[in-house]
Amino acid sequence: MNPTDGPVTVVVPGDLHLTSRGRDNYAAALCVIHEVNEMIRPDFVQFIGDNVQDATNDQFDIFQELTGQLDVPHFTLVGDHDVVGDPEAKAFRQRIGEPCGSMVLRGTRFVRLNTLDIPRLGFSDGQLTWLCDELQTAQSLGERVVVFQHHYPFKVCEQFTGPGVERWRELVDAHRPVAIICGHTHYGQIANDGRKVAIATRSIGDPEGGEPGYLVVFLHGDDFAVGYRTVDETGPFVLITHPRDLLLATDARHIVHDDDELRVQIWSKSPVAQVSASLADGLQIDLELTSAGIWSGALPLSRFTKGEHAVRVEVRLRDGQSSHQHLSFYVDRTQRFTAVPDARPVVRTTAFC
Repeated sequence: MNPTDGPVTVVVPGDLHLTSRGRDNYAAALCVIHEVNEMIRPDFVQFIGDNVQDATNDQFDIFQELTGQLDVPHFTLVGDHDVVGDPEAKAFRQRIGEPCGSMVLRGTRFVRLNTLDIPRLGFSDGQLTWLCDELQTAQSLGERVVVFQHHYPFKVCEQFTGPGVERWRELVDAHRPVAIICGHTHYGQIANDGRKVAIATRSIGDPEGGEPGYLVVFLHGDDFAVGYRTVDETGPFVLITHPRDLLLATDARHIVHDDDELRVQIWSKSPVAQVSASLADGLQIDLELTSAGIWSGALPLSRFTKGEHAVRVEVRLRDGQSSHQHLSFYVDRTQRFTAVPDARPVVRTTAFC
């Protein structure tokens, strides 16, 4: 890994569906902006589409007022609610900007797609040619790729089909981005089809399956971690950044095969008092704060059998608040690994389709 290739952190709020000030989704959006500015301080915020409900000027005014309060850069995708009565997204382009584009940050190319290029879902030949060029350029430069798009390819009660979608599938299957991060579903889910990971961020407007909030994405070399924080949580935000969550693993680079270490990123509004980690069998792992702000501790290979293992990290702050995270990771000293398709949580139905 290039020593200048530091971590990248991105916050992805759920679909806002803004209509007016004073509603629950407006208050939730304000909460997200406050935590972005005061606690997470990511490299940028990616709004994932359906930013407004009916694409009116008043609603776009509210959205721009909110984004104007951010202390970090932000980018905005277009969703189906952002083009109500305006299939060519003229108002969106005038008020917000172009719905697709890309940027490179510390070894990762972030690609923003317009899944409404051809309504109700589809990609034009021009956008697909551009996507192909972006992916090939990233490959030639050794860059990781993260794709942001509004429509989630595994949404229940809906078909991910339309003009250009098969070509889109060919491109992402061939180039295998780190993840495809989406909105649109109202529920949150992570799906691994054995070759790629797709993530749907739970909606802020009319959320399903839990409270509204935001996704935090962490990337550093082969490390890729995601966590979700609801707007009613007040304690520290804990994210295990290494080893990789088994659900996010797609090849042998993402499993433990030698002596390794546990790494944890903690965001909080007050100082950390204690960090503890343990394996499912009760083994305690000593963690120390590194100069990079990551808590880390040894994971000796001799301690593990081949297969799946679970780890839990607990954090307590000086003000008494606490939080935890747990995940499962995979161990095989021979580095043999095949991802098994899976999704979390399992969703069978939705009120929004």
